[in-house]
Amino acid sequence: MGKLSIEDVQEIRWWMYRNARPLDLARWQYHFENGGAEQVLQALEAYRNRDNGYGHALDADNWNPNSSPYTTGIAVAILHEIGITDAQHPQITGILAYLEHSEAFSEQGWPFTVASNSDFPHAPWYTYSEQNNIDNGFHATASLAGFILKFADPSSGLYTKALALGDKMMDKLRKSGQLESHELGGYATFLRDVELAALNGRYNCDVLAAKLQELVNDAIERDPAKWPVYSMRPSMYISSAASIFYKGNEEIVDKELDYILHSRTGAGVWDIMWQWADYPNAFAVAENWWKANWAIHNVLLLREFGRIEESAFSRYEPVPL
Repeated sequence: MGKLSIEDVQEIRWWMYRNARPLDLARWQYHFENGGAEQVLQALEAYRNRDNGYGHALDADNWNPNSSPYTTGIAVAILHEIGITDAQHPQITGILAYLEHSEAFSEQGWPFTVASNSDFPHAPWYTYSEQNNIDNGFHATASLAGFILKFADPSSGLYTKALALGDKMMDKLRKSGQLESHELGGYATFLRDVELAALNGRYNCDVLAAKLQELVNDAIERDPAKWPVYSMRPSMYISSAASIFYKGNEEIVDKELDYILHSRTGAGVWDIMWQWADYPNAFAVAENWWKANWAIHNVLLLREFGRIEESAFSRYEPVPL
């Protein structure tokens, strides 16, 4: 069974220090160098706007500086990643305030794209259109609704709005039986959050989990020959052996771990699987930002499944930024 060596980890580490933006370097230090959550929070602040939403290319594929629901959802994911669970934390209360007052909302929830995306460099999938938002379904809404149900005051109008959105999500799943592949990831996050919020009864989480397991099994791309191009690799849904999607997918996860180990570039990290051509100068920058994000993703995955030499991180402390 192949593993990253101490030398491999050092090579990735120095690439991160040379290339990663401060937020991703702080995340790297948090996960692998005994860094603190506070450094991640400080770096995340640079992407927050006065309305408490997030923009400024927090998603490297969308350089819109204005707040958008989807980009704010990325901030939500980072807060979860670093274990921020205090409902009174200022970044949590700020996001709740943004969602409560955001004009970008309809009966179907928060849209995936907003009109101002088109004014700044962006990947084609972030070009604003109503059809794009329809096609993405609850992609942006699912994780935001779960966040609200986990942290908002149950007596608030925002909480009531999130409950109703959760009902619509369940209704869609019952009627169609299908979800867009990224929307499916949002539903998985929603399931995690409503279980944490003790709303199992309202949303019948056992039934929801069983349906999502079925859909994830269908969505996973099982041909490694297709992984160099953007596809739904197992790790898009499975981050650890504790995942509800891991059982029955052990073999394909193991194949992806081998693939990750053998697909590092000469620079020591991993190429991304997509590109956008309309803004070549911006993409050249975004590509490097994404490489840092994927380095964190891949090294976390390898560590979780025991594919890194045990002592690889034992000697590291974060270098002050």
